[in-house]
Amino acid sequence: MAEPIRVLVTGAAGQIAYSLLYSIAKGDVFGKDQPLVLLLLDITPMLPVLEGVVMEMQDCALPLLREVIPTDKEDIAFKDLDAAILVGSMPRREGMERKDLLKANVAIFKSQGEALDKHAKKTVKVLVVGNPANTNCLIAAKSAPSIPKENFSCLTRLDHNRACFQVAMRCGISANVVKNMIIWGNHSSTQYPDVHHCKVNVQGKDVPAFDAVKDDAWLKGDFISTVQQRGAAVIKARKLSSAMSAAKAICDHMRDIWTGTAEGEFISMGVYSTGNPYGVPEDLIYSFPVSIKDKTWKIVEGLAINDFSRAKMDATAAELVEERDTAVSFLGV
Repeated sequence: MAEPIRVLVTGAAGQIAYSLLYSIAKGDVFGKDQPLVLLLLDITPMLPVLEGVVMEMQDCALPLLREVIPTDKEDIAFKDLDAAILVGSMPRREGMERKDLLKANVAIFKSQGEALDKHAKKTVKVLVVGNPANTNCLIAAKSAPSIPKENFSCLTRLDHNRACFQVAMRCGISANVVKNMIIWGNHSSTQYPDVHHCKVNVQGKDVPAFDAVKDDAWLKGDFISTVQQRGAAVIKARKLSSAMSAAKAICDHMRDIWTGTAEGEFISMGVYSTGNPYGVPEDLIYSFPVSIKDKTWKIVEGLAINDFSRAKMDATAAELVEERDTAVSFLGV
């Protein structure tokens, strides 16, 4: 058996974590022969709930789970980490200005970035889920100068998966034969789900998505707005935000970091934009198409970008620049 790896989930008493922890602990993410120590961080008032989660984790009697450590202390939670999944963030409350939300989250992710810097392994892979995920991820990365920026990513895989299923449903096929979907930009309603490079396997043959769907107006209209607004639609229906689907996307994202992407295929994740080949402004966490090998992502190069795509990519970048500038002003640097 391999040595156990140390995996942190923050916001661990919340509903995303409740859907996520079982999948991690049973080996769906880091491998069926990789033992784990799970560290569960939440705020002090949530500790009694967290104790219940710990009991349930123990009661699953999972062979890979060596230890579960609940805590409200960052120095314990971030110690010697191999992977950190930062789910906890300040949710937007009614009547709250976006600026106030950013300010509250800058404080959280600055503190967690500093804890990563001080206590985690320098090889730690950090996935930020808590919204605004892109900017929270950037703040965490800036607050952990000794950890490479490439080790930080934010979750746009949920948007990616949503887009894949919409195309699959339209074509009457299963979602796993929809490949090379792209989410560009921010995990917000300005994101751009792009099908121009997407392939769909129909009767054993790879076909461009536009040819398979045969409805350009839908692909350039309702498809995009459905994916952009899907989170809000789930909240409207459930009165709660996406949890099961978010947990599944987190598993997909981390598993791809750990085991890599298939040859010729790419997925979407929010990564550091500096040096990118698509004219996206530097110093952002922006969602790109990436391929992954040896736990290292690489932005897929050479994809043709038409005017329609360019305008949407620029619009979401502009939102991220504004978010970053506001957030950085709160950092006091």
